[in-house]
Amino acid sequence: MFIRISTAMLAFLVFTSSVQASAVAGHDYTVLDVPQRQEINGKIEVIEFFSWGCPHCYEFYPLLARWTATLPKDATFKRVPVGLGHPEWDNLARAYYALQTTGDVARLDSQIFEAIHKGHVSLFDEQSITVWVGKHGVNVAKFTEAYHSFGVDTNVGRAEDAAVGYRVAGIPTIAVAGKYTVTGDHKTMLAVSYELIAKARAEEKKSYPRVAQHHR
Repeated sequence: MFIRISTAMLAFLVFTSSVQASAVAGHDYTVLDVPQRQEINGKIEVIEFFSWGCPHCYEFYPLLARWTATLPKDATFKRVPVGLGHPEWDNLARAYYALQTTGDVARLDSQIFEAIHKGHVSLFDEQSITVWVGKHGVNVAKFTEAYHSFGVDTNVGRAEDAAVGYRVAGIPTIAVAGKYTVTGDHKTMLAVSYELIAKARAEEKKSYPRVAQHHR
């Protein structure tokens, strides 16, 4: 069986391997003083803190999408929308979780990025967001109900708490294994994050060494 790898993906993997084992704590990534709880036991959690309203997140998005397709099986990935003190981004975070509730977030994810940053559509208040999603196949009544629901309130609050816990000062930020955060140049962020996944895996093995089996 032959597996075809695109030229772009091959170039990315070559770039990633070229910077392996070069990341320095305090320079290329930050070690959290207080590790954060991971949601799934036995998995290395990778989080992107982002906002649809953030131009740097928009630039990062296509590269990140290709990168997540290469993650090892023992790693999980999730995105956490945050406001970081921007009321417009707070509304987008709420919209993200509302669309997650209606099952439309994956379908509209890139379209919302494009609408805001390429089409210059103002999607920063509930009314404009609701009108836009309605034009793009979302049930407006269900979206509005979700937007104001307790579940979305809870998710938005947890997202902001996570941003505080991970000491997120700017986005995009990648967090790995509840211990490390990475910011900066986008390609370097992903390469360093891959290295930190390997680091977290090695640390996990040290914490839980295999017990030798004795045969009679």
